[in-house]
Amino acid sequence: MASKAKADSGAGATTTARASAAAADRAADAAQGVHQSARHLERTAGAVQSSADRSTELAADRTLLAFERTYAAWVRTGLASLASGVGARALLARVAPAWFGGFTGSVLILFSAFCFGAAVWRELNPVKSPPVPQTRRLPGWVLIAVNGFLVLVDLVALVGVWVKAG
Repeated sequence: MASKAKADSGAGATTTARASAAAADRAADAAQGVHQSARHLERTAGAVQSSADRSTELAADRTLLAFERTYAAWVRTGLASLASGVGARALLARVAPAWFGGFTGSVLILFSAFCFGAAVWRELNPVKSPPVPQTRRLPGWVLIAVNGFLVLVDLVALVGVWVKAG
């Protein structure tokens, strides 16, 4: 009987050892799964970070392009005001005194010069945003040269309005 008890205890130990080995294999498989999951999370986090960085860069580019659209709007308004100022004298010559046509034209032409100056000022002094845009800015000397020429055209038109009005 003692040998039978010894055999039963040996069989139980073998069964326990197998169960322990199976549990250890399952734990190793689970650890491998956790490791793979961690690597996947690292790759995914890197992709999310890259996507966020790219979105920020694109937002900076859109901001820069918005500044340039604002510049174009100021110049467009200035050109319309210049044309209106020159046309005001001719239009008002038949219905109002000559000085009134000259005054109206002068105000519109001076507003045009203001628009050209504001366009350069707004373009050269934008609100700085933290991300650096990848799009290149218009050179400041080009803006100053073009708008300076437009202001000279304004001055010539202003003289023309008063010389012809008198």
